[in-house]
Amino acid sequence: MTTHFITAEVSLQENPLRLQKKIEAELKKQGEPLRWAITEVNTKKQTVYIEGIITNSNK
Repeated sequence: MTTHFITAEVSLQENPLRLQKKIEAELKKQGEPLRWAITEVNTKKQTVYIEGIITNSNK
């Protein structure tokens, strides 16, 4: 198993629960998220920037 630091950009959602699900779905595209944080919000572009740690199985 390996861990990776990743960044992602996700469109801002009105509902915080929908935003959380969208962030987790984006991170799962690259592996299993261990933890993540919103590091920046761009209100003009209506996006949030995420930094996270994910794990991948080496098969």
